Amino acid sequence: MSEPLLAVRDLHAWYGEGHALHGVNLDVMRGETVTLLGRNGVGKTTTLRAIMGLIRKRTGSVTFNGKELIALPLHRVAHQGIGFVPEERGIFATLTVDENLILPPVVAKGGMSVEEIFELFPNLKERRNSQGTKLSGGEQQMLAIARILRTGVEMLLLDEPTEGLAPVIVQRIGELLATLKKRGMTILLVEQNFRFAARIADRFYLMDHGKVVDGFPVAALSAHSDRLREVLGV
Repeated sequence: MSEPLLAVRDLHAWYGEGHALHGVNLDVMRGETVTLLGRNGVGKTTTLRAIMGLIRKRTGSVTFNGKELIALPLHRVAHQGIGFVPEERGIFATLTVDENLILPPVVAKGGMSVEEIFELFPNLKERRNSQGTKLSGGEQQMLAIARILRTGVEMLLLDEPTEGLAPVIVQRIGELLATLKKRGMTILLVEQNFRFAARIADRFYLMDHGKVVDGFPVAALSAHSDRLREVLGV
């Protein structure tokens, strides 16, 4: 069996004195889309932030492409080929779409050109001279994803990409993620919208109280319906 692209082992993290993660274990294989499920406050976003090195106090092991990341600073983690799109999107509000796209540094060969990005995100091409503050929520989310794709990363960490978006935009985001998956992108997704996640994910990890309590492939969703209802209320 091939080695996972991302392997997380016994990951603990703290916010000040608050112990937020209690030994998270998960794997993501190359080319997979994996979703972290769980109610608010169980540690899903914290897991993404800890993987990226955005939480200073953390212990355990995070390996990517076989390289240990746990001791690396944030900028070094990003240069290993992992891109993070936070829930707040992180675009530069006063810069245009074009400027937002070209600002992040390229970390590896194989990133999309601006024109390739506009083929994938035609809405952004129409708004290329608009400032971030002038974009809709859906356009901001598309820009947040698009600017990472230009950098050449191998893996995307996405935190609640459909939060607060209209159903038609949610559908479009799903189509975009499916296209990226077909192109070989590896994705680790945090998502409250279970029905959205069920359409695009290969596997799921269920989190509760700061740790992974279950994991299963999409084919086993029906067999885990009682467990999902218990933890998620779906």
